[in-house]
Amino acid sequence: MIPIELAWLKTFADAAEMLNFRKTSERLLMSQPSVTVHMRLLEESLGVVLFQRVKNRVSLTEEGKLFKGEVEKSLRQLAQSVESVHSFAQGYRKKWVLAISPLMAETVLPYLLKSFTKHHPDLELVIRVEESEGIEALVESGEVTAGISALQPVSRLLHSEIVYRDQLVFVVPRDAYDDESGPVVSDEEMLRSHYLFTHHHPEFWDELLVKLSLKVPGMRTMKVTQAHIVKRFIQEGLGVSFLPKSMVRRELIEGRLMESPFELFSLPSVATYFLCREMGELEKEFLERIQAVYFS
Repeated sequence: MIPIELAWLKTFADAAEMLNFRKTSERLLMSQPSVTVHMRLLEESLGVVLFQRVKNRVSLTEEGKLFKGEVEKSLRQLAQSVESVHSFAQGYRKKWVLAISPLMAETVLPYLLKSFTKHHPDLELVIRVEESEGIEALVESGEVTAGISALQPVSRLLHSEIVYRDQLVFVVPRDAYDDESGPVVSDEEMLRSHYLFTHHHPEFWDELLVKLSLKVPGMRTMKVTQAHIVKRFIQEGLGVSFLPKSMVRRELIEGRLMESPFELFSLPSVATYFLCREMGELEKEFLERIQAVYFS
């Protein structure tokens, strides 16, 4: 029996996905004859036929389909093992994967990471920026250790706590109010004269738009699903929006954005949630540090 080489398995995994030896050779930056030789040697070593070749068309045999799943599993395990060795060599002894919504990623998180990682030098912290709609499933499946989401979880299998509640504020371009001697622009006039950027938060927009349409008929809206893009658009004078105050706190202090009084109706508050399967000491500390950063 010919010993199986790792290179053959990597070539097979790609060829089994592409079902085209030419495209496989292009993607792996090797010659097409080399791909063919790898597959022939692999089949000879296994003693089974992995590919059917009919009129220049390639397909997997039943044995090939089974082997494809096993090879993919083995390559993933190998990659994880290599990653673990590299992490160990860097001094890490524990891995913590955190899924966090874009809203949180650019507000509280940068202030938190410096102190948290300094306090836990042996902890490898992996940050995954994910939309809130998918964070609960990631935590429940164990793919991530914990999550910070703008949506309240529904699973009874998870532990969840409110990190904080945040008031919505009406945010407008700064240059609209630069001239102190000019007339005061009302919230209704701002909504009529600018695009309203919407749907950058998963929770409040449907209800808010119903109320706004009753107060400001004919208002123009534009869906912009990333909040950091909304902030940039407002700074450039392209429109206005409603954002959690914590998310624009720095821009308001620095004068890059402006909070405008909103009197058409009371604006809601939104909550941010911490999700985990078990609330251990590390999870408790992380939650406390987030709250300390926010409320300080």
